[in-house]
Amino acid sequence: MSIKLGYFTMPVHPPHRNPTATLREDREIIILADQLGFHDAFVGEHLSDRIENITNSMLFLATLIHSTKTIRLGSGTTNLSHMHPVLVAAHAAMFDHLAEGRFILGISPGALASDAEVLGILGQDRNQMFAESIDVILQIWERDPPYEIDLPGNRFKVTSKTTFDTLTATGMLYKPYQQPRPEIVGTVVAPHSKGVIAMGERDFHPLSANFLYDHWLASHWNNYALGKTNAGKTADRADWRVARTLMVNDDGKLAKRYGQSDGNSPYRFYYRNLYTKLRRARRDGVFTDSGTQPVDAVPLDEIVDRLVLAGGVSEVVDRVLMLHELTGGFGELVYAGLDWTEPELARRSMELMATAVIPEVNRALARSA
Repeated sequence: MSIKLGYFTMPVHPPHRNPTATLREDREIIILADQLGFHDAFVGEHLSDRIENITNSMLFLATLIHSTKTIRLGSGTTNLSHMHPVLVAAHAAMFDHLAEGRFILGISPGALASDAEVLGILGQDRNQMFAESIDVILQIWERDPPYEIDLPGNRFKVTSKTTFDTLTATGMLYKPYQQPRPEIVGTVVAPHSKGVIAMGERDFHPLSANFLYDHWLASHWNNYALGKTNAGKTADRADWRVARTLMVNDDGKLAKRYGQSDGNSPYRFYYRNLYTKLRRARRDGVFTDSGTQPVDAVPLDEIVDRLVLAGGVSEVVDRVLMLHELTGGFGELVYAGLDWTEPELARRSMELMATAVIPEVNRALARSA
């Protein structure tokens, strides 16, 4: 089985940088990914984070529809607790038409507490809001108007019975361009996540986060496969995306400097910022071998050494093949996007991943098969 190359960015930039410049940079990166043949690009969103600068992933990705040719554009993710499901269903369907099917709906509850606070939902169960929202979105896409959606225990009620009119075509909502719906992808973080079982049951596809230690990844696949079995179907490893933090260069020592040891490394900045947030939220167990909440902070050097795959082409190829064997195989390796602190190095890393690393990995997989 060959693997595809994808891209995912939160994105993350130092807070002193001008958002005009970082948004321009984020666009340039995805345009480059399209030119290099990346299969898809996922972009995250947060409302109240100066480091993660995109507030609406669909709005941002819409600026790329006509600047790219083949790359699929994915919300990574749309935070379903942030808006009514009618808005998500209508906006996603319109985006799918604008992109003529080059759209993936990535979804999550919305984990950032400050986003929840500014929206006035800090004390609410955002996971429950997420589950209720996706149920309604799917109902909207599956049903024909007039709508009368009143699911048991679901806070979101949708009706257009009073205003529905076929003459003026009101009381109707868009159906997506892709039928019956776009691919739906959920990011998976926690080891042994029960949510990924539900993904398998509903034919959503998992994307394992880049900040999870390698040995936990198989737990995501096992639970996804269980969910597919529960639904009477067989899981396909081609549907599993695994994100990793990668830095490759013609000079392996330079790659390790930029990706791991340099005090100004954007990789160190990324993991320092992420670890601080997860530590404060008491969710930093992902940076341990046990998966439990550590008493003492995990050293940044340890996190970077274990989670950044940095080196020359041959070394990164070997690391990816080892990961593929460890997990039992996956369909897409997703390149985690960071700030372009040194643009030439960042560009070269993406180029080598697309033109050297992934082709050699696939040749090796073909020989072993």
